Amino acid sequence: MQVWTVANQKGGVGKTTTSITLAGLAAEQGKRVLIIDLDPQGSLTCYFGGNPDDVPISVFTLFQDKSIICRDSILQLLLPTGYDDISLLPASTALATLERVAVGKGGLGLVICQTVAELKEEFDVVIIDSPPVLGVLLINALAACDQLIIPVQTEHLAIKGLERMLHTLRMLDHSRKRELKYVILPTMFDKRTQASVVALRHIRSQYGTDTWPSKIPVDTRLRDASRMGIPPHIFDGTSHGVTAYRSLYRWLLKEQQSVQDDQAGRNHYTTNNSWAAYNQRSRVQGLV
Repeated sequence: MQVWTVANQKGGVGKTTTSITLAGLAAEQGKRVLIIDLDPQGSLTCYFGGNPDDVPISVFTLFQDKSIICRDSILQLLLPTGYDDISLLPASTALATLERVAVGKGGLGLVICQTVAELKEEFDVVIIDSPPVLGVLLINALAACDQLIIPVQTEHLAIKGLERMLHTLRMLDHSRKRELKYVILPTMFDKRTQASVVALRHIRSQYGTDTWPSKIPVDTRLRDASRMGIPPHIFDGTSHGVTAYRSLYRWLLKEQQSVQDDQAGRNHYTTNNSWAAYNQRSRVQGLV
């Protein structure tokens, strides 16, 4: 199972569009996809026709009662999206009260991580859309994933938000003693404006190889797809925006495969070294 979180501590940078488009492209490839809406505003939930103001059951239910975090109970919380191979764990506006509810309650930082673990046989890809605020929900989104995607609009103020996001990521890495793999995704790039060109140049010079080699362009077809509630790859699969997201999806798969190959190589190396050490000890002890 691949678990990707889309996050930034600034709103309006393309998090929900990125989540939905990547989910659609994964489903197009035959993957069983779960999208989790952790934003109290519920943009992802609204996209597929849900109403976060009156949804009867949602991801908030899991935070209310951790004892129901088991496969069968979680599956009952999922909503159909109307599209094959895409399921939704919806948001509720009640998520906005979670910080207050969380006071005095322990273990809420791993609710989504535990939820995803229960569904590892049910889905191939999980994509988490997170809120633009540092708190229990964002911590859950970061703790649950193995790949973080940070959309950044190519404009000055969005770059400031990126700096806050990376600071949060460094704190999280320090606390859990391992680094979370992430990629900075330039979005809403408009080659006609000097501000957008300068911002993209700054992102690439400042963050180098942590930045995706390409960018997501401004594309009204993505906005039109959102208005219609249709995944962008179905609404207009040849649009400039979807074409760019296809490249991103292929790049993410390639990066993940590279990480898996590296891990397999390290495991092979460790295993061979362990056997060599065992054989050496055995010779010394006269066992072989």
